[in-house]
Amino acid sequence: MTDTVNPSQDAPSVDEQIKQTVTDHEVVLFMKGNANFPQCGFSGRAVQILKALEAEFVTVDVLANDAVREGIKTFSNWPTIPQLYVKGEFLGGSDIMTEMYESGELEQTLKA
Repeated sequence: MTDTVNPSQDAPSVDEQIKQTVTDHEVVLFMKGNANFPQCGFSGRAVQILKALEAEFVTVDVLANDAVREGIKTFSNWPTIPQLYVKGEFLGGSDIMTEMYESGELEQTLKA
């Protein structure tokens, strides 16, 4: 099962909202669109990988909030989206997820 989390545009800073999201949820995918309707091929591939591993995860649609879209790049110091966080730790984007999936490392990380 996947849920979509939408950080608010008010209240805490975007950085604080992102930190709270990755702390509150074990697996978070910041992506374009959502798990049911990815808006780019890389986001779609990331969702396919997580679903293939039967991972429980939440998504954050960066297209719904420009501040989050830019803020996540600063938060992770990573210029592209999607971005995967597991247990609060940034793992990487679609290419890194694919490599980790193919080697079995992603499955081990998700089960740890």
